[in-house]
Amino acid sequence: MTMSDRIDLRRLGWNAHFEAHFAPHREAALVPARVAREDRERYVVRGEFGEWTATLPGRARLDGPEAGDWPAVGDWVAIEPVGGEAKGIIRATLPRRTRIARQAAGAVTREQVLAANVDVAFLVSSLDGGRNFHPATVARYLLVAYESGASPVVLLNKCDLAKDLDACVAEAESIAPGVPVLALSAFDGRGIDELRALIRPGETAAFLGRSGVGKSTLINRLLGEDALAAGEVREDDRRGRHTTTWRELIVLPEGGIVVDTPGMRELQFWSGEEAIAAEFADIEGLSSACRFRDCGHISEPGCAVKAAVDAGVLDAGRLEEYQTFLRELAHQARRQDNKARMAEKAAGRQMSSKRKEVKAHNPKRRDERPGG
Repeated sequence: MTMSDRIDLRRLGWNAHFEAHFAPHREAALVPARVAREDRERYVVRGEFGEWTATLPGRARLDGPEAGDWPAVGDWVAIEPVGGEAKGIIRATLPRRTRIARQAAGAVTREQVLAANVDVAFLVSSLDGGRNFHPATVARYLLVAYESGASPVVLLNKCDLAKDLDACVAEAESIAPGVPVLALSAFDGRGIDELRALIRPGETAAFLGRSGVGKSTLINRLLGEDALAAGEVREDDRRGRHTTTWRELIVLPEGGIVVDTPGMRELQFWSGEEAIAAEFADIEGLSSACRFRDCGHISEPGCAVKAAVDAGVLDAGRLEEYQTFLRELAHQARRQDNKARMAEKAAGRQMSSKRKEVKAHNPKRRDERPGG
C-alpha cells in the first residue's frame, strides 16, 4: 500500500484522546489499529494500512489476563508489525473512553466487554408481536447503556407490524425518560434516514438487543447492501432468526462506524449503581422524602415511594423493576467480593508455598556474632 492509499484513521474513530495516549507507542515504532473482530486469541484489526490479523504476545496468552482486560471489538491497540505480512502482535491496548460490558453468561464470575469506545448504544426491540418488545428487557439494556458511558437510543424495529404504534412508543418513552425513541422498519425503510443521521462521521454506534430483533438487517439497510447475514423471515408474521455469531466493527459509506452484536439470552449486570440512579431518577428523587434513609420501599412507615404508588403517581411495575435490579446488583456485588477473596487466599497460599520452598533449599544461617 502506498502513502496515497493509506486509510485516514479518523474514519475509524481516531481522535485526540487516542493520539495523546498513543504517543509513547509511536516512539517505540508501533502502529495504531482498531479491533474489528475477535476470535479467542486472534484478532482482525484495521489501521492506516488496511486490515491485518493480530495476536497477543505469548506471555500474555500464558498469564491469562482478566477477561475485561483482553482487547475487545472497538478497542484501539498498539501493533508491532511482523515481517512484511499483514500481521502483527498487540503490544498494548489504549485506555477506553467507554465500554459496554456485562457479567459473562454462565456460572463463572467475570466481566465480558461487548464493545469498546462506543458513542451511541442503539437498544433494538421488535414490534412483531413476540417477546422482543418487553418493558423489563428495554430497561435492562438501558441500564447497561448508562453504565457504559455511551448515549442510549431506543429503536423500535418492525413498526409496520405494530398494532398500536403510538402506544408502543409511549410505553418505551415511559421506560426511558429523556432517551430518544425511534420507530422504524428495516422492511419498508421507514425511519432509516433518521437512524443514519444519528451516526455521525468518526463516531461509533453499537446495536444491542435480543435475537431476531433485526439488528443485522438494519445495518444492511445503512450499508445499502446485504453485507451481513440476516435470518430468514417468515412471510406470515415476518419474524426472523438470529444469525450473527460474533461482534464486528463496520465502517459505513457516510463515515460512521457500527458494531453488530449477537443476540443475548442473558444480560446480567457487571456493575451499575450510577446507571440505576440515572434510569430511576424519579424513584431516587422520591426516596429522599422517605422517613428512613435506608428505606427499602416495601412496607416501611413513612415511605414516600410507596405513597406515590398508592396515589397513582408512580407505576407499581416500575417500582418492582427498580427493586429487582437492586437485588440483582447486590447479588452480583457479592459474587465479585467472593471472587476477590478467593483470589486473595490463593495468592496467600502461593506465597506461603514459595517461602517454604526457599527455606527448604537454603541452609539455616549461623549467627557470626561473638557468643552466637
